[in-house]
Amino acid sequence: MNLHLEEKTALVTASTAGIGFAIAQALAEEGTQVILNGRTVDRVEQARRRIAADVPHARTSGIAADLSTADGVQQVTDRFSSVDILVNNLGIFDVKPFPEIDDAEWFRFFETNLMSGIRLSRHYLPRMKKNNWGRIVFISSESGLHIPMEMIHYGVTKTAQIALARGLAETTRGTGVTVNSVLPGPTRSEGINAFIENLAKEQNTAKRDVEEQFFEDMRPTSLIQRFADTREVANLVVYVCSPLSSATNGAALRVDGGVVRAIP
Repeated sequence: MNLHLEEKTALVTASTAGIGFAIAQALAEEGTQVILNGRTVDRVEQARRRIAADVPHARTSGIAADLSTADGVQQVTDRFSSVDILVNNLGIFDVKPFPEIDDAEWFRFFETNLMSGIRLSRHYLPRMKKNNWGRIVFISSESGLHIPMEMIHYGVTKTAQIALARGLAETTRGTGVTVNSVLPGPTRSEGINAFIENLAKEQNTAKRDVEEQFFEDMRPTSLIQRFADTREVANLVVYVCSPLSSATNGAALRVDGGVVRAIP
């Protein structure tokens, strides 16, 4: 299927690994000019080389900037004043009991998971409206609906992203701009792999056993009973970024493996 993305430019935040990298690569395969982002030049350049090796026709550029800060966002918007597609993928998570989450940690999660997308959207959305075309996608999580007690701060920021996306979508009425959120379930990313490996070491057991226990104890409602591949998430995101998704606006789209039982 041709998604008609050849003439578009996309900024994908935190795109040097995991879901962000998979989205960037999938967009590059569709002919999109992709701007990759990470915290260091080395990580950004490594990601660009990986995409170039797999996608010979890829058109990529990159910028190293910490988008959890206003200065980092300013660096990006100064260099790339306008984009057609913004994928707010930057996010952090951590397993921590609620009483141990201090104010500084709450603010760190809000600055990274929420304010990065707020600041970038505040810059790019008016320009998209002026051009009467654009796509903003927030990579939220099923944890925004199914708040995990082991990382409440993460879940709260993911709920806020869903609300933010819907609110911004309301401002696009009658335009060719859409704003949506995509809610992955447990996904085999770099961070999840490290999480599973650490648990396996702590419990002195095999990674396979830890994964099975994870779905039995922590995500028993999963219908696929496995971690999704990052490309499975990227496939949905790239469609939502395309002109073919023009009637999808203000939606919270789940690619969660059936974890969330609520309808819709």
